[in-house]
Amino acid sequence: MIPPDRLRSLIQDNPWLEGADVAAWYRSWLPRSYVPRATRLVADDRVALVVGPRQAGKSTAIWHTLAAAGRPALFLNAEEPAVRSWLVSPALFLADLAEAIRPAPAALFFDEVQHVPEAGLFLKGVVDRRPGIPIYATGSSAFHLQSKTRESLAGRATRALMLPFSLDELEPAGDRTPLAIEKARRARVRELALTGGYPRVVTGDDPRKTLAELVEAFIVRDVSDRFRIQRLAAFRKVLQLAASQVGNLCNYSEWAALAEISNDTVAEYVSLLEETHVLKLVPPFLGGKRAEITSARKAFFIDNGVRNQLFGGFAPLEDRADAGALMENLVFTEIWKSVNPLLDSVRYWRTRSGAEVDFVVEHQGRLAAFEVKLGDARGRVSRSARSFVEAYTPEVFWVVNAERHPDTALGPTRVRFVRPDDVAAIVRGFVGSSG
Repeated sequence: MIPPDRLRSLIQDNPWLEGADVAAWYRSWLPRSYVPRATRLVADDRVALVVGPRQAGKSTAIWHTLAAAGRPALFLNAEEPAVRSWLVSPALFLADLAEAIRPAPAALFFDEVQHVPEAGLFLKGVVDRRPGIPIYATGSSAFHLQSKTRESLAGRATRALMLPFSLDELEPAGDRTPLAIEKARRARVRELALTGGYPRVVTGDDPRKTLAELVEAFIVRDVSDRFRIQRLAAFRKVLQLAASQVGNLCNYSEWAALAEISNDTVAEYVSLLEETHVLKLVPPFLGGKRAEITSARKAFFIDNGVRNQLFGGFAPLEDRADAGALMENLVFTEIWKSVNPLLDSVRYWRTRSGAEVDFVVEHQGRLAAFEVKLGDARGRVSRSARSFVEAYTPEVFWVVNAERHPDTALGPTRVRFVRPDDVAAIVRGFVGSSG
């Protein structure tokens, strides 16, 4: 039997239980204008688990999916203590549903499920009892979720990573001329390079204020409250150092000295930042055909806006000394949002003599590579690109620059000149093709 306080909490979040209009209820959870996401949610006989950073649009994507189906789903907010205390025994939970919830929900939506003490075991138990309805779940922190769900949900969940918007998700809409569309695309590249792609930042009126709130909410809430980081000043210093050296080789010893902490603590902080989708460490590509750097990693931020909030500010690209680094980071974010981290690798290539390729993408043994140029490459291929192609013969070598130019070739390798707003689509095409 569902206790009265728990039932009141459920009704508060699910007014359709008392006869409220389902369509109106769904609309109350959706923004006025919904931007379709490239991430596809699969709800079969497994949990559709959506993870990613806070406010990247995870819950909105699920609400949109449920609203499109048009049938009432039971929303269970795991941040609510009365609900969280219920999510302990899968058998009793399902028995309570069958006894007390009328009409029976057409789906279950567990939001912020990382707050459930044994989230993975609970969801596993629900799935194993075959409730016969789709199950969706979100979790803001992969760091917190992975320790509780990875093993117990093996084979029982589809995992979708929801990150901030990519450029092609923000394709200009409406009845526009080709010239207006082109102008809007170029403006969007500049905007994402400076303020990033978080939904609230993109759709809001004050991107800088929103970014300040997002960064502080992460540091104060996710770190001090959830991860119990005691030395917040040192943690913030590591964040700022990573932001100041985006795209450069990481030097933990230098960071440790500047933050006045140990190398191990720096490594712990950086690992936490990776798990919570703030930044990503990119390892070197090791093919063994050149005298290559073999161990040092580069740090890139998942969102340019977060990086600039931490370091660099929001001056226009043409006025910045770090414009090249910002464009390289933007291209990385477009690549990372378009690959499957479980199947694909993203690395950089650098030789001890200084030859360098910004990104190497490997998918099932197939290679592609990227070189990022801030201006117009004018159809030229660098010596570093030629060196990499000569050594490893990737299927395609993309030069990302300000303008498109006709394709060329280096032996069997096709060379394509593309713009930043092309990157997500071409990467998805590469990793989605069979060869």
